[in-house]
Amino acid sequence: MLQLISLISAWAIPVMITFIPLYAYYRKVPVYDSFVGGAKEGFGTAIAVIPHLVGMLVAISVFRASGALDFLMGFIAPLLGRLGVPAEVLPLGLLRPLTGTGSLAYTTDLIRVHGPDSLIGMIASTIQGSTDTTLYVLTVYFGAVGIRNGRYALKVGLFSDLIGFIAAIAVCMLVFG
Repeated sequence: MLQLISLISAWAIPVMITFIPLYAYYRKVPVYDSFVGGAKEGFGTAIAVIPHLVGMLVAISVFRASGALDFLMGFIAPLLGRLGVPAEVLPLGLLRPLTGTGSLAYTTDLIRVHGPDSLIGMIASTIQGSTDTTLYVLTVYFGAVGIRNGRYALKVGLFSDLIGFIAAIAVCMLVFG
């Protein structure tokens, strides 16, 4: 079974890269013109996203530099400690909805310090894979398409991140702890 999965993984992208243009050619779709048109649209989207991205990056920097992150961690860490949850993963749960790059850097640091096979490394890796950068996604993508009322998406996204954070800790402590 693992050999089959490995074979599929090795050939999936080359087959798709070959199949899609050939199928488009067969259907008489102007492949190159379609590609160039999509690239033009992508450039316009990138220009529209830049102000929202800059605003989000500034807000994240202010959140971290003001000490609000440390204050929040100081409040929640003792509660998690009573449950046996390593306090080192708490900042990751707070950073992940804000910034993908910041949370990845923090995860990398946790893995470097504690090791990839440690409980903290396993929990950090699982949190990284089971949560999303909700505030980043809402800010950049909703801003790019002009959605102004995203409060329900915000609630659902943050709730999903919380559930992902809790589930990642619970599963890792059950399986690896």
